[in-house]
Formats: sequence, structure tokens, C-alpha cells
Amino acid sequence: MLVGSYNVWLVLASLLIAMLASYTALDMAGRVAETQGKSARWWLVGGSVAMGIGIWSMHFLGMLAFSLPVPMGYDPAITFLSLLIAIASSAFALWMVCRAKLSWPRLGIGAVLMGAGVCSMHYTGMAAMRMTPGIQYIPSLFMLSVLIAVVASGAALWIAFRLRQRSSNIRLLRAGAAVVMGFAIAGMHYTGMAAAQFPKNSTCAMADAGLSTGWMALLIIVFALSVLSIALIISMLDFRMEARTAVLALSLDRAHQELQFLALHDSLTKLPNRTLLEDRLDQEIENAKRNGKAFSVLFLDLDGFKQVNDAFGHQVGDLLLIEVATRIRAIVRARDTIARVGGDEFILLADTAEPADAANLASKIIAAVQKPYAITDHDCQVTVSVGITLYSGGDVPRHELLKNADAAMYHAKALGKNTYCFFEVSMNEDAQKQLQVLHDLRLAIDRGELVLYYQPKFDAHTGTMIGAEALIRWRHPEHGLLLPGEFIPLAEKIGLILPIGEWTVQEACRQMREWRAAGYSGWTVAVNLSAVQFNHPGLIELVRHNLERYALEPGCLVLEITESTAMRDPDTSMAILQKLHQMGVRISIDDFGTGYSSLLYLKRLPAGELKIDRGFVRDLAQETDDAAIISAIVALGHTLNLEIVAEGVETVAQREFLTSLGCSSLQGFLLGRPMPPEQLLAAVAQGNAAWELEDVSLSRAPKLVAQIPVTANT
Repeated sequence: MLVGSYNVWLVLASLLIAMLASYTALDMAGRVAETQGKSARWWLVGGSVAMGIGIWSMHFLGMLAFSLPVPMGYDPAITFLSLLIAIASSAFALWMVCRAKLSWPRLGIGAVLMGAGVCSMHYTGMAAMRMTPGIQYIPSLFMLSVLIAVVASGAALWIAFRLRQRSSNIRLLRAGAAVVMGFAIAGMHYTGMAAAQFPKNSTCAMADAGLSTGWMALLIIVFALSVLSIALIISMLDFRMEARTAVLALSLDRAHQELQFLALHDSLTKLPNRTLLEDRLDQEIENAKRNGKAFSVLFLDLDGFKQVNDAFGHQVGDLLLIEVATRIRAIVRARDTIARVGGDEFILLADTAEPADAANLASKIIAAVQKPYAITDHDCQVTVSVGITLYSGGDVPRHELLKNADAAMYHAKALGKNTYCFFEVSMNEDAQKQLQVLHDLRLAIDRGELVLYYQPKFDAHTGTMIGAEALIRWRHPEHGLLLPGEFIPLAEKIGLILPIGEWTVQEACRQMREWRAAGYSGWTVAVNLSAVQFNHPGLIELVRHNLERYALEPGCLVLEITESTAMRDPDTSMAILQKLHQMGVRISIDDFGTGYSSLLYLKRLPAGELKIDRGFVRDLAQETDDAAIISAIVALGHTLNLEIVAEGVETVAQREFLTSLGCSSLQGFLLGRPMPPEQLLAAVAQGNAAWELEDVSLSRAPKLVAQIPVTANT
């Protein structure tokens, strides 16, 4: 066999070109992936040509680096065919890596096809030598060269797919990947060359007629470097132009957005202006017509703003408007629209369908705006008058809604400012009454209209009165005595439940002090706590303060919380109840049996009694399972060393059954209805606060009942 040799410099040149071709391939893959339409197709064509020429140049330069002791040459047609194969393989590779996804099966198929293309290019180029006799290949090295081509192609496809998106260090990553890919491509080529064997009598048919090898190496190096460099320069220039275009487009878009914002928003407060407000109001009207959903329009006008502006100047006035806008924006929901339509005028489009909800929102805004302002060392005070109109359908035009809200706002100013007023005078009487109740409830505590009624509680076995439950009532100047269900839910809505709850605890303690002074030292008073009051951080201090204020033993106060409130957050409830228990205050779990208690938590709660819900007691006379439930509750309470209180006792049969089960104490209309404290004392004095017992069946009602008039149903 003829022994060939290599030109080391040409081998190194082929390796460098392989690396440069690999870098170009990675860059072209990025350009194709980043562009769309015709531009992407042009980059695919141009990149395929540049990449194919680069890979082909590496292979052909590697062949030129190889020499035999016989004259050599290459067939131009076959050589050109190998170049076309290189370009086609490059186009296939770029097409594959620019797909949205590159799954492992697709990567495997692509690696095989591209590897076949690379091998075809290489061995087609070898065939251009036209050796006689033909070139013989060592099977093992031949198969190894094919395997290297497939693996290298798969690695190249995967790397190109991963590095096609630009990042901060993309060029460094591509350079490193190009080195690896260059060595892989060169490895395939020189493995294939090593597989070739030339018999001793071999001659090259193209030695004289073909392309000579003397000057071709330099020409290919220059040609390959030129093509690859031009491709990279064009790519770089296009990328920079694209980046500048993107920056310019972003700047124009930002400028457009800013101009649009200025056209639709108030420059001072950054709130929507009248133009944007009217557009959104039209949308709300159409949405309401389409979905049958109502909304509210609130017209806000500041009271006293002109005086602040005149006294401290326009700069302070502007800062005040900004602060007012900030406070209002913090209250309204994201889907609502608050706009500034004048000097100190604002309009709010609120997703509130009910009058009570609109009133609640207006109250929150009034409360927020009237708080003092500290602006540039000036203490300012303004209030706000609010006019409200409700849209619930119909062909009411936009300007009519705004006019109605404006008129309602002026009516609110006429009523004394710092309040709200509804324009709708045709609302049903119940809604009107509810709105009036909301207004009056804010003044009820200061006017002394809230009172406590007391329902007596008796020992189930001795019939002795042992205390009472405090139940709140409202003596409304127009509507008479209102029960809790008629105003407590409203108080919770508008945030008045806390001051009402604080007043209830204070008044119950004050009344207990009077009873102590009258000689009823054994009585306890139970006070119901709302969920809001129970979770308020000031509850512990409120109870401690009132007990100390009226010099009461903590054990005379019973705080009742519902089962659902206690179980809403058992760990937090445990901490609160433990503090109250340590003070000596008694804890009662109210409405027991209606919630979903965990026995694990229940046995840990520092409660002294369970109060059976009146719903179970009410149906005892009927064929129901309530008797079994009550029996289970009583048994559970005894197991946990808890006293059992049954409320809602209205018949003698109920009283006898509950007593026989072992209930500790009873209360209900049979024994005594809620009444004012002075009336309770009078009834106790006449009835001696005890049952007259003839036998263990407890067949007679206590005398106290005859002395207590019917004043309320709870």
C-alpha cells in the first residue's frame, strides 16, 4: 500500500476553518430563529450556503493536506457535487434547529440524516480523486467515521438548538461550542482519511486533467475565510440594525403610551380624566344592559378645599389633591374607576349593585378623606360630600347619570356637608329605611339610643336565678325598638361593630356593678362577642379595663362566642381564650352543635360551659333526632367537666327533659323574656327568683314568668 503524509499547516488550517464554520452555523441558526417571513427564508438560504462552503472547505482542505508519492488531482464535477451535498446538509440542519421543538426522536432522525450527508460529502470528495485501482477502506475505521459523523451531527443540532436565542454571554458560549464542534468535524474527516488505503500501483486519473493541488489550498483558505467572514459581518450588522430598530420602536411605543396616558389622565393626580371616564361609563352602561348587572356613580366634592388653597397657596392645594386621590384610590377596588373631573371634584364608577354597598363605600371614603393632612409643615383639614346614583338598567344616558350624581352631591352639601346622599327617590321603602338606619346608626351610641335587655338564666335543679344574658336593642327615635337582627349586620358592614361591642361590654359591667350594690352578688352576666370583636387585638385590654373600672371579680363576666367563631382559627382562638381564662373570665361556647368542632381542640379550649343551640330545643316535642343530639352534647360536656346551658326553653316538657338529662342551667321564654334591668329587678323582687318545686318532675313554672311582660322575641 502507498503511504501518505500530511501537511501539518494545512491540517491546522482545516481545523480552524472547521471551528469558524461551526461558529457561523450557530450564528446562522440564531438569525433564522429570530426572524420571520421572507427574512427567515433568506437567512436560511444564505446561512446554508455559507455553512456548507465552510464545512466543505474544511474537508477539501484536509484532503489537500494529504499527499501520496504519486501525482494527484481532483475531478471538478465530483468535487462540485460534494459541495452541493455540504450545502444541502447545512440547509437541513438549519431547518431542524429552527423548529419550535426538538424532541429526542426528531433529534435522532436528524442526526442520522445529517451524518449521512456529511459522510456522503466526504466520500464523494474522496471519489473525485479517480484513483485506479479504486480506494479501499478499512471497514472498522469506515464505520467509526460514520458513527463520529452521526454523533457529531446530533451534538451540533442539539447545541445549535439550545444556543439559537440571544443572551448576555451568547457569543462566548457559541465560541466554546464551535471549538467542540470543530474538533468533532475534523475527527470525522481524518478518521475517514485513515480508513482509506491506496494500492502500490495506484494512479490518479485526474493528475493531469483535474484540479492541481499546488495552488488550490491557498485559494480555498482565502475563499472559505472570505465567505464565512462576510456571513458573520452581515449577521452582526443586521443584528445591530435590528437592535437599534427595536430600541427605536420601543421608544416610539413608550412615547405613544405616554401621550395616550396624558390624553386620558389628569396630569396632577394621574387619575383618569373626564374623557376616559365617559368612555368607561359608556362601557359600564352597555355591560349592565347586556348582563343585567347594576353599578353606582358617586360624585365627590371636597368641602373646605378653597379655604386651604387660599390660605396656603396653590402648591399646597395641589399636594392636598394628590394625597386625597391617593386615599381614595386605596379604598376603591381595581375594577372600579376613580376620575378627577374638576378642581376638587372626583367621580367614582363602582361595581356596587346594592344601595347599602354604595353607602358603605361612600362612608369609607368620607372617613378616609376627613383625616388630617400634614403637607409641607401645614396641617390641613378637608371633608367630602358624596352624591350617589344607581344604574340598574334602562335607557338612561351617560350625562343623565352624571347630572343625577351631581345633584345628589349638592343635596349632601345642603344637609351639612361631610355626608352622602342618594339621588334615587323612587327606591323601595325597605332600601330607603336601610339607608336611613345606616345613617342613624352612626349617631346611635352618642345619642344614647342603644340599650341592653337582660334575659334571666336559672339553675336547672334549684330554680334559682343565677344570672342573665345581655342582649342589645336600639331605641330608634322613629322606628321604635329594633332587635339585633335589624341593625347588627349593618354595623358589621360599615365597621361599627367594634364600637358597639365595646359599649356592650362596658354597659354590661356597669349594670353588674349596680346589681352587686343591690345585693345580687351571685349573679353573672353573659355578653355575646362578634367574630370581629373576638379577633380584635384590643379585646383583652377592653375586658381588663372595664372589670377594674367597676371593681368586679372576673368570674362574674361570661363571654359567649359561637362555635364557628372558635373553630375558624383554633390556634388563635386558643391563645385569646387562654388569656381571658387566666384573667378569671368565664368562657361559654354558644350555639353548640351547629358548627363543626374538632374534639381535639374542644377539649383544649379553656371554656367553662357549652350552650345548646335553641334549634335543638325547639323541636324536642316532635319526632326528631334532637333529643339524641342533646343527650350526646350533655354527655360530652360532662365528660369534659363543662356546664351545659340550654336556651330557648318555651314549654314545661322541654324544661323537664333538659333537667333530667343533666343540664346545668336553663333560659327561655318559659322562664323569662329579655327585659330592661330595672324591670328584671322588679320581677325578681316579686317572684323571689326561684321556682316553687312540688316534686322532682318540676311540673310548675316559676312565679317570675307571670311578672315579666312580653317585650321582644330574642
